[in-house]
Amino acid sequence: MEALRIETEKKPSATSKRLGARLRGLVGRAIGDFTMIGEGDRVMVCLSGGKDSYTMLDLLLSLQRSAPVSFEITAVNLDQKQPDYPAHVLPDYLRSLGVPFHILEQDTYSVVKRVIPEGKTMCSLCSRLRRGSLYTFAAEHGFTRIALGHHRDDIIETLFLNLFHGGSLKAMPPKLRSDDGRHVVIRPLAYCSERDIARYASARRFPIIPCNLCGSQENLQRKKIKRMLADWSRENPGRIESIFAAIGNVAPSQLADRDLFDFSALDRCGPAA
Repeated sequence: MEALRIETEKKPSATSKRLGARLRGLVGRAIGDFTMIGEGDRVMVCLSGGKDSYTMLDLLLSLQRSAPVSFEITAVNLDQKQPDYPAHVLPDYLRSLGVPFHILEQDTYSVVKRVIPEGKTMCSLCSRLRRGSLYTFAAEHGFTRIALGHHRDDIIETLFLNLFHGGSLKAMPPKLRSDDGRHVVIRPLAYCSERDIARYASARRFPIIPCNLCGSQENLQRKKIKRMLADWSRENPGRIESIFAAIGNVAPSQLADRDLFDFSALDRCGPAA
């Protein structure tokens, strides 16, 4: 494996400064819109070594310095024992920043290899095992927020995956409470596009750890959705932004979910004035 360098851009260009300011603004707006972080929160930033989580950590650290509330940030990474995983990269990077961090070690790779047939996609099970380990650690150490690096494109792709393959109209919320009720999960990059994040990560020269160490491929259906959305964006500029806006502009009475809207109540209503 080619050596991964740990360095940051020493003299940011005017373009990268503008991009960083825009991304910070979007993260700050998302935090405000969904009350993601409040006074005294202890935020566990889940750091995978990919462009999204590096960008999330970088922007949260920047916002922390000027935020009107005081909150703590701790980076947490799960070393899943994939072959050839460069275990030194994240600790070295985080020490260079002076960021408090924990590296968890759990051999979920062997579990996934044992359970998933050869040639099948490992990502789903790998993700569930990783989430379970991180949630358990958060509960044991009193973190009040778990920050994940999902961005706007992830949210839209999930909407279409559920629509096409799950028969449900749902995506990824910017903020949620976990199924067991113990954790509040936040997605500070909810308003940020993957394209801008990729540009920012490149400008900042984060020491990216590729997610191909286990030989697994990204979920095939998600890749198809990503291509579809990219085609739409090229052919109809602004369509992606419109789709994302629709996720936050839901009209329950114009759908057909009887649990979400009381259609029977319409019979009890008198004529409009």
